[in-house]
Amino acid sequence: MREVSEELGVDFEAKDLEPYGEWSGPAANEEDTSIQAYLFAARFNGSPEPLAELEELLWIDPRDALLRNDIAPLLREHVLPTLLANANDMGA
Repeated sequence: MREVSEELGVDFEAKDLEPYGEWSGPAANEEDTSIQAYLFAARFNGSPEPLAELEELLWIDPRDALLRNDIAPLLREHVLPTLLANANDMGA
């Protein structure tokens, strides 16, 4: 929640979040580095902004994201398929 607030300017409380998965895998841009990823769903009103170390935001449909060649392996193999499988639950 702290990272989302710092990097997007969006604030949530723990009770607002619904867990959708947890995975580990290789970091996309750091050799010999693995990462732990957690996926949560939540609703909010407002507009996120690129803050901290983010330069820009890109809103893209998960189906379209899977067609891109610049998507990190963890996103391609786990996060995006989970989003697509749960799209109805998330109100998409």
